[in-house]
Amino acid sequence: MAGSSQKIRVLGAGVVGLAVAYELARAGQSVEIVERAAGPGLGCSYFAGGMLAPWCEDEGAAPLVLEWGREGIEYWTNTVPAAEVNGTLVVAPPRDRPDLIRFSRVTSGFVQLDPAGVAEREPDLAGRFDAALFFAGEAHLDPRRATSMLAAHLREFATVCFRFDTAAEAVTEPADWIIDCRGFAARDRLADLRGVKGEMLILATREISLARPVRLLHPRHPVYVVPRGDGRFMVGATVIENENRRVTARSMLELLSAAYALHPAFGEAEIVETGADLRPAFPDNLPRIRRVGRVLDVNGLYRHGFLLAPALARRAAAVVLRDAYFPEVMDADPGQRQRA
Repeated sequence: MAGSSQKIRVLGAGVVGLAVAYELARAGQSVEIVERAAGPGLGCSYFAGGMLAPWCEDEGAAPLVLEWGREGIEYWTNTVPAAEVNGTLVVAPPRDRPDLIRFSRVTSGFVQLDPAGVAEREPDLAGRFDAALFFAGEAHLDPRRATSMLAAHLREFATVCFRFDTAAEAVTEPADWIIDCRGFAARDRLADLRGVKGEMLILATREISLARPVRLLHPRHPVYVVPRGDGRFMVGATVIENENRRVTARSMLELLSAAYALHPAFGEAEIVETGADLRPAFPDNLPRIRRVGRVLDVNGLYRHGFLLAPALARRAAAVVLRDAYFPEVMDADPGQRQRA
């Protein structure tokens, strides 16, 4: 049925599920989105940082993250215009200057700034850092606004329907394809999927303004601060190898201490929200598309949900529509798939 109209059920209305559904809807398919929560983007996507920073992530990630991440920036600035391309500023306290040098050696796409360059881009950080790296091509978005925009685009299609407050197993009607994008909840199907806890907080203050995400390098607890507008800042995020969703005092202390080190004004900020959830990850921390018959698992985006979801969604749609095969994220099965 490739190329003709099919009935496709997408499980999960996080950023991955929404992006997959959008690719299929734009291709003329009939899409049903099943979500156990009361609305779109209320799971792991809700607590994301929203940094579209493929060059920074290249510090320790596989080349795929940089390659697909550039696709992600294009998607979130043009296809679903939720992002601002203001770059990323990477700084370190003077005592941690070796960390900044190391970061510069393992990344690309930046210019080095002196104190005047830091002050020019972020006046409220003037005099606080004597060096920085500026990644001009990177972007950021508000994840909650982005998933709302994507859901709104989907609602424009008469061939798309949402079923909220509905467990995946409760839907038994036949479908031509089932695409499982439930994140960590899909571990009932994916034995090698693990959850990596990320904790975040949102601070509110009018004492400081930032135009872009700022990463503070620190040997014990590096942190990023992402402006969300209206005097609010997302501070995150921990990367903890356990599978509980509790926000710990230790993590909050580390995040707050790092934010204070970036600028003392954060010491007087109001804590308006804290949160934690589990990032779905495979052993190599790279995403996967797994196919068994007409069931497709699209999962494992780890720390790169918003960054990689568009590229992964395009490839998942190609599997459904053209029987495509992508060796970088799919297990080899040449008897069933042809190379795209």
